[in-house]
Amino acid sequence: MAQRLALQRLLALPTRGPLASHGRAFGTSAGRRSTFNVQDGSDFQDRVVNSPKPVVVDFHAQWCGPCKILGPRLEKLVAKQEGKVLMAKVDIDDHTDLAIEYEVSAVPTVLAMKNGDVVDKFVGIKDEDQLEAFLKKLIGA
Repeated sequence: MAQRLALQRLLALPTRGPLASHGRAFGTSAGRRSTFNVQDGSDFQDRVVNSPKPVVVDFHAQWCGPCKILGPRLEKLVAKQEGKVLMAKVDIDDHTDLAIEYEVSAVPTVLAMKNGDVVDKFVGIKDEDQLEAFLKKLIGA
């Protein structure tokens, strides 16, 4: 009985106090603010092409294994840049028109965009050092 009570206390979520709002703060981390999913062509135009900040565009697909490895790795490194660069995620199955317009023939394809222009690009998976160099070149650091 004592073990069950201890377990219930351990599993209970606080409803007041400093820990109560902790869960909500997690969802608004810098990584989430700097990374977004493109909703449509108009959204892409507004948030990527017209962005005052450099944008990394990750063309991916749900069924793509390497995309599942690259995406989180890239998101983490973009978040470390503390707002100097944004990351747009484009699912090629949902936005075929954008994939065609930007000549995406394989996934993952990652574009570096500045002032609406593609300034760099790579296809396939990269290690963290290569991704950091890609981002530094885009930011100009």
